[in-house]
Amino acid sequence: MEATLTAVDEATRRPVTIPGFGRPLKEQEMVINMGPQHPSTHGVLRLELVVDGEIVVDVIPHIGYLHRCFEKHCEHMTNYQQVIPYCDRMDYVAAMNNDFGYAVACEKLLKIKVPERVEYIRVIMAELQRIASHMIAVGTYGLDIGAFTPFLYLFRDRERILDIFEQTCGARLLYNYIWIGGLSHDVPSDFQQKVKDFC
Repeated sequence: MEATLTAVDEATRRPVTIPGFGRPLKEQEMVINMGPQHPSTHGVLRLELVVDGEIVVDVIPHIGYLHRCFEKHCEHMTNYQQVIPYCDRMDYVAAMNNDFGYAVACEKLLKIKVPERVEYIRVIMAELQRIASHMIAVGTYGLDIGAFTPFLYLFRDRERILDIFEQTCGARLLYNYIWIGGLSHDVPSDFQQKVKDFC
């Protein structure tokens, strides 16, 4: 049988209400924060959890702390293609994926069909970017919980992805590579071998 007792403020003898949840906190529940993990992070997800033991019973997502005026800048661009460099900056450790999403959205709206080769290259680049982004997340999380060595290994391997990106588009952080209707240019001749070697 589920307990329905409500937590009570000892001073006022009133039920403790959870801010943002609109209901009283039950006696066996507690509110905890999940993330962000590092004090220098910004614009990241933080979850405010109501837990009953190990069970999450409610959550309020706080989707970020930083507004970069991205939309306002884009209003003043003369064409959709000029927005790509701003997409790079929305999540600077996953810039390739932001460009990908924006380009595909514009292509659907404009009814543009890209060549199959472009589709494959985009997916490969996005997957490499996803792996590189996760390497930052796991590596820095390791630092937060006291494990230094995984950070070094993950950042070493992430450098190999950034080397592939740099050889492909000339950049290691903000790529401006995936464009509406295609790519800024083709992959280098040894791209396939370098990706296989990394994998």
